[in-house]
Amino acid sequence: MANGAFVAYYRVSTARQGASGLGIEAQRDAVSHYLNGGDWRLVGDFTEVESGRRSDRPELDRAVAMCRLHKAALVVAKVDRLTRSLAFLSRLLEAGIDVRFADLPSIEGPTGRFMLQQMAAVAELEAGMISSRTKAALAAAKARGKKLGGHRGAILSAGARQLGTARRIERARERADDLTPAIASLRADGASSLREIAAGLTRQGIPTAAGKAQWTAAQVARVLAKASKLASGPDEFSPRTNQRPGP
Repeated sequence: MANGAFVAYYRVSTARQGASGLGIEAQRDAVSHYLNGGDWRLVGDFTEVESGRRSDRPELDRAVAMCRLHKAALVVAKVDRLTRSLAFLSRLLEAGIDVRFADLPSIEGPTGRFMLQQMAAVAELEAGMISSRTKAALAAAKARGKKLGGHRGAILSAGARQLGTARRIERARERADDLTPAIASLRADGASSLREIAAGLTRQGIPTAAGKAQWTAAQVARVLAKASKLASGPDEFSPRTNQRPGP
């Protein structure tokens, strides 16, 4: 039973299929069947006409951005509709979103992501795409007596901790970047203070970074501060006064 917010992603391999709708309707039916029942909402859907071997898919990028914005799960009809590349699937999972497959309804959460990585590895092995260098490295490590997999009580190095911190900062920046179009739209509609923007984000059902439904002016100010740093320019709102700064 599906619960929460979802973004649907559909893909066909040829322009002819995309124009005719062949394959798309079956995918929509599969996603609808997966979402049937429960407390869920579909916040967006995207359709791509692209080869599964390519990783530069703009519609999938837009779907991932919307997932981050709404803290939603990405749902696709079948595993092969997303990708057959382990490297690309790993990058997608590292984006910090949950991925659901209508043909594998029990695959979700951390365990699901791990299983998806393993299934992608098997798919590449069957297609003869596994790197010989990876095989050789694993064999050499095993020959040295190194136990592979699982937690072995290892202590993270300073470099690893720095990478983890950098990734957390990057995700915060991605979140601010995802929110920028929504905030710009509210400004265009007349929102002239942080409180008005916060009320607009709340009305649109966009969750805060902590997953809360209610936005505050202070939270909007923090988002704008991050966005202004990304743009390397001054923010036009004053977090202290909640109003536009005077001349």
